[in-house]
Amino acid sequence: MTREEKEIIVQDLGEKFAQSGFFYITDASELTVATINSFRRLCFDRGIEYKVYKNTLIRKALDTLDADTSSMDVALKGSSGILFANGAGNGPAKLLKDFRKTGAKKPLLKGAYIDSSIYLGEEQLDALSNIKSKEELLGDLIGLLQSPAKNVISALQSGGNILAGVVKTLSEREQ
Repeated sequence: MTREEKEIIVQDLGEKFAQSGFFYITDASELTVATINSFRRLCFDRGIEYKVYKNTLIRKALDTLDADTSSMDVALKGSSGILFANGAGNGPAKLLKDFRKTGAKKPLLKGAYIDSSIYLGEEQLDALSNIKSKEELLGDLIGLLQSPAKNVISALQSGGNILAGVVKTLSEREQ
């Protein structure tokens, strides 16, 4: 690979890092061809991009980010593949957990970068899979904001029925 080709890869990868806001670095070494093909198929089905890069190119692309990513150096050892998702930040974590249910022990999570936060190690997978996306958080917030208004409206409506019943009873009593 020539120096120009490497520079293009680093530039493209740096742009993906900047646009995505989150990505996962995995270790998929020692996987059979059939296993890696089924993993890539699952990634494709869920709209997640998976590519393998050299660690030095990943490091150079990470240096293009405005954040301090020096702690990610621990994850850049051995064979490294990167998962990019267009949707939720927890999509790749859920994908890894679901793929493990098939009996595969790899790919392992080496590190993740989510909205300038860095998560290192396989033990972070459960926490990352439970992170809610922005859309889910907005939905929860809207639901919470609508709840008091719904309670007020239902109280007013039920109170109106009671008041109408009282007025009707009083008007019948006078007769």
